[in-house]
Amino acid sequence: MPFVDTNILLYAICPGERDRSKAQQAREILRRDDLILSVQVLQEFYVQATRPTRIQPLSHDEASALIGLWLRFPVVEMSVALMQSALRFKERHKTSYWDAAILAAAASAGCAELYSEDLNPGQTYDGVRVVNPFS
Repeated sequence: MPFVDTNILLYAICPGERDRSKAQQAREILRRDDLILSVQVLQEFYVQATRPTRIQPLSHDEASALIGLWLRFPVVEMSVALMQSALRFKERHKTSYWDAAILAAAASAGCAELYSEDLNPGQTYDGVRVVNPFS
């Protein structure tokens, strides 16, 4: 089961022509029934999707409703153990803490793939291979 990073969720709500191809691909990914998310991914989605400086920000109710739909997927919860694992990922792989937390969540869920455009596509981090679905 692939783990989905925040950027997939954000592209799924992109309006307009600029990122139309990515938006379509993201929506197609989210039609699957075998994905895994984390609390962090859902939190990041909410913050970015509703920020006032975003072009066409979502309302609280719209973002909350989407999060409710995505709760059909298994969600990795935050814990002290996951944070400690993220700190080890950060040190070992020299990533940002937030990327390390995504990688740690994916690894803890047993995911072999992480769909993201934020990390090095094709690189494997402790058994989790990054796949950029937009390339």
